Amino acid sequence: MKFNLNADMAEGYGPWKMGDDDGLLDIIKSANIACGFHAGDHNIMGNVMRQATAQGVSIGAHPGFLDLHGFGRRQMHLSEAEIERLMAYQIGAALGMASLVDAKVTHVKVHGAMSNMACADAGMSAAISRAIVAVDKSLIMLSPALSELSNEGRKAGLTVADEVFADRTYMPDGQLTPRSRADSMIRDAKDSLAQCLSIFVEGKVRTVEGQMLDIPAQSICVHGDGPTALNLAKSVKEGMQAEGFELVTLPDVLA
Repeated sequence: MKFNLNADMAEGYGPWKMGDDDGLLDIIKSANIACGFHAGDHNIMGNVMRQATAQGVSIGAHPGFLDLHGFGRRQMHLSEAEIERLMAYQIGAALGMASLVDAKVTHVKVHGAMSNMACADAGMSAAISRAIVAVDKSLIMLSPALSELSNEGRKAGLTVADEVFADRTYMPDGQLTPRSRADSMIRDAKDSLAQCLSIFVEGKVRTVEGQMLDIPAQSICVHGDGPTALNLAKSVKEGMQAEGFELVTLPDVLA
């Protein structure tokens, strides 16, 4: 009866702020820290890592495509070797910053278009997994449930935590509904909580076409850049706890 609640964070850049990191750190138990390629910079990374650690929030590296203008949400078609280097470079940056601010990186969660592509591409997922293993095989892979990313992570010997989403809808094959569709996002707090409870209590999620799909889960994601993020995260936390679930860090939910 444990669950983890995570959010993508540190996604500003210089003086430009994205999301309410301070507010979310009061609610969540795991923070995915942008590594400077799709968002974030050295100052923001360090500050959010230090604050998360002080508040008992576990930390993960959140690498993505080198695409600041597109916020990492535009597809890029790269070789597997380049994917491995992109991953290793960004995880290394996260580990270095964590050492500087007396924090500890315990997981990796791939961002945006890189994650979406890898979820359906076993070769790309294998390259991502190889990079994580090469840098630190003890790192947890936080990846979408029912994805090739989770499958290849397990094949590579990584500890994998299955992630579901409080603010996104699902296709019949278990993939997230593309953001290009009007029904891709969940913005109502009651609908968001209902989806999370269905997943954790019944082990099922309703797809956009109405089917009930079996789905495993250890962690719930709320995207920190959205205007409804704080409200959804608070609703999910309080609603899950009201049903008897205990909110813990990602390492603790897998312990």
